[in-house]
Amino acid sequence: MSNLQTASVLAFERNLDISDAFFWQTSSRDEKGNATPVTINEKSVRGTISNRLKNAITNDPAKLDAEIEKANLQRVDAAALNENCDTLIAKWSCKVLPFTGQPNVCNNQNYQKALMGIVQEYLAEYGVSELAKRYATNIANARWLWRNRVGAERIDVVVTCNNESLEFDALKINLKGFDSSDNNITQLAKLIEQGLTGEKFIILYVEAKAHMGFGQEVYPSQELILDTGKAKSKVLYEINGKAGMHSQKVSNAIRTIDTWYPDYQDNGFPIAIEPYGAVTTLGSAFRQPKQKMDFYSLFDAWVLKGEKPEEEQQHFVMGVLIRGGVFGASGKE
Repeated sequence: MSNLQTASVLAFERNLDISDAFFWQTSSRDEKGNATPVTINEKSVRGTISNRLKNAITNDPAKLDAEIEKANLQRVDAAALNENCDTLIAKWSCKVLPFTGQPNVCNNQNYQKALMGIVQEYLAEYGVSELAKRYATNIANARWLWRNRVGAERIDVVVTCNNESLEFDALKINLKGFDSSDNNITQLAKLIEQGLTGEKFIILYVEAKAHMGFGQEVYPSQELILDTGKAKSKVLYEINGKAGMHSQKVSNAIRTIDTWYPDYQDNGFPIAIEPYGAVTTLGSAFRQPKQKMDFYSLFDAWVLKGEKPEEEQQHFVMGVLIRGGVFGASGKE
């Protein structure tokens, strides 16, 4: 095994195949529960100058007044519930594909054999129950609604699979830990486990109803504007006339299960499964290579040298493989 080299081309497909989330709306006063799509509307607004200015301006009242008088005109997208609707409905689906350790692409058969060996050893020792429980918790607690979760009075989540429905009171489920004893979370985790092990074909249909208030703003994904020449400064994600959320954003929330990174005890919050523990909103990588706690350090030592990490780090490594990505030595597929 000592002569084994990392495959230059190595890639895994994701095993949690998540769709975009689609936004609908309804009224809690409508007994029939009629729902209509949430649409994106454009606004033209006159903003104020609020960015940090140079000292030469802030220290001169006349210059500051002149700067403030400038019009900060903006065209932006916005999404809000209609005046007669108070409930945001978000729907998406998740196909759970079997996880065997088989790479999608690998150009080194000896390496692939060693890789699949450690995955099979892990599955035989631990299975995927720990990972499945954490994914299930994040579906049930509606972490994936992001900002919409924060502004909701109540959120009901329903997960349907094979004619079976599981209901959750999302705001009562902890966002910082995965020790819930909720029976429905256990059942949902079992379904995910059955999908990951290939025992059953599993596709989950997830729906959340978030009580936001009549006419309140809701928050679809914001599009990245690559062409800075665009006249609009904020563009929201729209799918077939409906506001929506990127599948990548939903996926990031579902895989926010890493409580095994070095500073978890100090921070007290889970981070998304990422090779370097990247959290872009905090501008931090919580798994630094110099600590040998990043994915590549753990993974290479395990596959190439047979140095099995601690149990918790094994969960992390497998979580990265389930997430999918390009992990070859060349850095590209």
